[in-house]
Amino acid sequence: MKNEAAVPPYHIASVDHALRLLLLLKTRPSVRVAEAADELGVARSTAHRLLAMLVFRGFAAQNPTTRAYHPGPVLIEVGMGALSRLDVRRKARPYLERLVAATGETASLQILEGDKVRFLDSVESRNAVRVASRAGVTLPAHACAGGRVLLAGLAPEAVHRLYPTERLDRVTEATNTDRATLFEELADARTLGHSVNRGESEPGLVAVAVPLPDRVGTPVAALIVAGPTARMGPEGVNRAVAALHEAAKELAETLYR
Repeated sequence: MKNEAAVPPYHIASVDHALRLLLLLKTRPSVRVAEAADELGVARSTAHRLLAMLVFRGFAAQNPTTRAYHPGPVLIEVGMGALSRLDVRRKARPYLERLVAATGETASLQILEGDKVRFLDSVESRNAVRVASRAGVTLPAHACAGGRVLLAGLAPEAVHRLYPTERLDRVTEATNTDRATLFEELADARTLGHSVNRGESEPGLVAVAVPLPDRVGTPVAALIVAGPTARMGPEGVNRAVAALHEAAKELAETLYR
């Protein structure tokens, strides 16, 4: 990525290299040491040291199998913070309204804040019995469908840092309180592209969530449809999943134009 501004008089090459690597991680799903070295015009040993420092500070993470590097939890959190300050709420509102019309249930937008999710906005169902708006409310991420699709976008080591013990907080009788099970749920969310919460954050409520991706597919927010158990059986869940995927795809294209 080129910058037409003049090089500052006190140019620090190592800082410049690290910032260029961050830009590279922003635009690619993964980066290998050789690619980083070629991009920076440095030796592979230098690129490896720079990437190792980004991993140490949480701006990058390394896949233990492929050895490639991808955006780390800190870089993702920075992106989420920037997204929450953008006009995402205004841009998402028409899609939330469309989700309500398509599913008949309440639709919401969430972001991840550490081990919690925050509702940025909600549009309520028109049904007399409905899930109320929770705009501004935070809930434990592991107990929410939106939280799980966002946690699924983090590297395993980042999830371990958020949940350092095997036992997780209980919200309702249905809440999973086991970290190993949470990792299985996150794997399912990555495979399926969605997560379902059946009474884990509130009894009698079923919520379905899909991730809202950035340009390289990293989840930066979640779209959720939630309704009472009586209306959110298998057919209602499938209808919500289809509507959510369509809305997330179109919203993402709108955000990054």
